Amino acid sequence: MDENKDMPMNRAIRTFAIAAGMGALLGAAPALAAGINWSSVPGKDVMLFYPGQSSFEWALTASSMSGAVDFRKGKDCASCHIGEEKDMGPQIVTGEPRTFKDGVKPPIEPTPIAGKPGTIAATVKVANDGTNLFVHIDFSEGTQPDAHQDPAFATKVTVMFDDGKVAEANRMGCWAACHDDLTGMPSAAGATRTMYLPKTRLKLTRQGGGDTMAAPDAIAAMKADGYQLEYWQAQLNPGQPAKPATEIVFDKRQVASANIVTAQATQAGGVWSVTISRPLNPSTPFASIVAGSIYHVAFAIHSGHTAHRFHYVSYERSLTLNGGTADLVAVKQ
Repeated sequence: MDENKDMPMNRAIRTFAIAAGMGALLGAAPALAAGINWSSVPGKDVMLFYPGQSSFEWALTASSMSGAVDFRKGKDCASCHIGEEKDMGPQIVTGEPRTFKDGVKPPIEPTPIAGKPGTIAATVKVANDGTNLFVHIDFSEGTQPDAHQDPAFATKVTVMFDDGKVAEANRMGCWAACHDDLTGMPSAAGATRTMYLPKTRLKLTRQGGGDTMAAPDAIAAMKADGYQLEYWQAQLNPGQPAKPATEIVFDKRQVASANIVTAQATQAGGVWSVTISRPLNPSTPFASIVAGSIYHVAFAIHSGHTAHRFHYVSYERSLTLNGGTADLVAVKQ
């Protein structure tokens, strides 16, 4: 390559590569999604709701969560609760006891943010160009009080992606990584602890798994098998380019060694339009996305400068490429 470094074609290739790299760093990458005609892509309505201090362990405890028995019998969260988010979020966000058909349950938000809406309605579209997957999300945050928790970003939009290796996420979305002993959760006892996957802990109790890891050989086997969740995020401030972030959730949530995500965002009339893209065939440790397979995604939105658990979340949705039966079909364009 060096002997041809002054050829016009190579200069053009280098210029494009530099521009693409800068676009990824800035979160702009306008050329990447330019070929997608979003008006021709069908949208899926997804309601995100405020979950309070609900956790993996809480969801499996019948005295805390009314659907725990059915979940243990094999039902997924989405199969029972999609359609109920618009009622659950406004109940939880107030910090008041929650009313159900079978009685009243204790509140699961001990420190409510005054005036915070209980839900955010989003429309999700997915597409691909043969090289990249694009996830396009339109939503209005409503009137959000400033929580002063994250001074860097007003809003953060997250896609949690599972390629099928995390059975818990297939059935309960991001609750698979949200435990009772994380930062800000009931059993944290002041600890700073990020999201983690259940099997990485030696033992789970109602209070979570703590910091005692599974045996080293088990950890190695899980890593080799791809037992992880990908965490794609667009970090937003009005009037500024979106900033992309890529993280991996395994025994903890950590920034990935390579940022494979790009992000674009605009805001008009109070509505955010956010596009997060990711290669279909990235390098290790990321999973390839291929036609004919079913994947699972869940969405989260932090609004009003919130951080950690003070967000809105969705239930899990299935995803497939090009065609087939799934909640979200990434059409080829």
